[in-house]
Amino acid sequence: MITRMNKYSFVVFHKEITSFLLELQELGMVDVTRSHKAVDEQSKEALDTLKRYDTANRTIKSVLKEIADKANKSGSSLPEPVVLDADDNSLLPAVEELLEERTSLLEALRDTKRLKNEAEPWGHFRYDDLQRLNSMGIKAHFYALNSKRFKDEWKEQYPVVILNETGGYTYFVVLSTDDEPFSFDYPESKLPENCYDEYEDEIVLIEKELNGNIRRLQGMALRLPDMARKREVLASATDLYLADVSSVREAEDHIIVMEGFAPVESDNEIRELLERSGVIYLKEKATVDDNPPVKLKNNFFVRLFEPIGNLYMLPKYDELDLTPYFAPFYMLFFGLCLGDMGYGLVLALLGTGIVLALPKFKSYGWLIMFLGIGAILMPALNGTFFGTKLGEVFTLPDAINSFFFSDLKMFWFAIIFGIFQIVFARTISAVYAMIHKGWQHGISNLGWAILVTVLAFMYASGEMGRSILPPIVTKIMAGLSVAMILFFSKTEGNIFKRLFGGITSLYDITGFFGDMLSYIRLFGLGTAGAILGMVINSIAMQFTGIPYVGWVVTVLFLIFGHIFVLALSCLGAFVHPLRLTFVEFYKNSGFIGGGKEYRPLRKKDN
Repeated sequence: MITRMNKYSFVVFHKEITSFLLELQELGMVDVTRSHKAVDEQSKEALDTLKRYDTANRTIKSVLKEIADKANKSGSSLPEPVVLDADDNSLLPAVEELLEERTSLLEALRDTKRLKNEAEPWGHFRYDDLQRLNSMGIKAHFYALNSKRFKDEWKEQYPVVILNETGGYTYFVVLSTDDEPFSFDYPESKLPENCYDEYEDEIVLIEKELNGNIRRLQGMALRLPDMARKREVLASATDLYLADVSSVREAEDHIIVMEGFAPVESDNEIRELLERSGVIYLKEKATVDDNPPVKLKNNFFVRLFEPIGNLYMLPKYDELDLTPYFAPFYMLFFGLCLGDMGYGLVLALLGTGIVLALPKFKSYGWLIMFLGIGAILMPALNGTFFGTKLGEVFTLPDAINSFFFSDLKMFWFAIIFGIFQIVFARTISAVYAMIHKGWQHGISNLGWAILVTVLAFMYASGEMGRSILPPIVTKIMAGLSVAMILFFSKTEGNIFKRLFGGITSLYDITGFFGDMLSYIRLFGLGTAGAILGMVINSIAMQFTGIPYVGWVVTVLFLIFGHIFVLALSCLGAFVHPLRLTFVEFYKNSGFIGGGKEYRPLRKKDN
């Protein structure tokens, strides 16, 4: 649900503005209306610095991970870190300088290796030797030709010295004297600026500098908490400054008028602060026209799914928060897409491990655990466990075997589940509109919910060869739902305008069929994951015939194979329910969105 907000208007004397904002920041409850973009040079510089902090922090972590991965692959150990002795203010420039130095060194190393590779086929030479030959009246002409073009008769016509033959090319030199004219069939090649061994020496020096850079970067990683604290202090000061400069100045800048929003339940603490500070203020209930910030307030289970909803956007202040309604669907849809109880068990155990071992990521651990539970419940319908159908492997009682769904039943279950979500979305939209806008505004959606339900029952009756509902009930529900759509799709105007609006809205029935078919992906992904797991099992069992190590290879292949399938299936199981939520469910529930996040002024300690 969306937390109700109070709107505050503050009138502050200009000499008291700084102390007042600091008090609000210490309280940490009031979202003062302020710009979150640069409004002048000072704020631009501060926001640019914050961006530099974020970029430096992200880059150094990425670089250190890359260095550690290379060390693990090569089996080498990381060098000892060199801790930078610098105050907090100089940490950011020092990190940027180290990262820039690393980039330059890597570019120099790459270019030098390229030059070494180009020089290596020419062998060992010195320009001093060539100059001595020139002083003696002998000139050297260097060539690199495709070996197929090299002619052996050149050895008799010219003083030719073959330097190397590699990569399908022949590298050679032809000598001539100054007093004799010289001509050759091919243009001369450009000789490298240095011999390859000189580049090798240069590479050793660059790698030594790079190693020193890595040691300093590792030492800098130990100072990242200090840099993070410095960044938070700057962010806090910038937030305070933007709140100040975004306010309205009156009476030749002596009086400052500010606006802010805070949750209704925080009223006592805010009133106490305002009375203590002596600031003049007005308080009223926030309305949608005030565009107040949105703060979600949900129970423990629903809060876990708020980050998923925030991937799309927050609801508007006067909208229904759909997180409590899509959360159970998302959990079960994830389970259907994953399609394997064994994988669900692994996720449930993984989530439990994160909750117990990593308190910082506890909320994500709980989310993974609940998604794992969903992936145990849904695949239990067809009894798939690590790519194996339990009913086909174990001898189970008929009562249990009859419980498992066939693939055809799973197909129809996915569609029925989708129809249920569409009907549910229309129903909650209708109820919310009736409560907050008036009974007429929800009748149309209620009519659509009834019509979709009736059509689903009619189709099912035709497939089963018997009526699920009495014919008279079906006719009454169909007629009533069509009347509700025709006369209440448009709630304004005379009866003819409303009827015309209702007739045009009936075209939406085509959208329902498209939405319904979208839920087939739940069956398709779940079946694909189960088949991949079955393929892993089938291939693994073929290794059992290998003498002595057959079962070891089989077990290892099963472990790594199922890990790969689990990772692949999790990707699809995360993305596709997301699509069903944000497109089908949000659309049918009338979601508009566009709310701004509740961001109160908060104190960030140094």
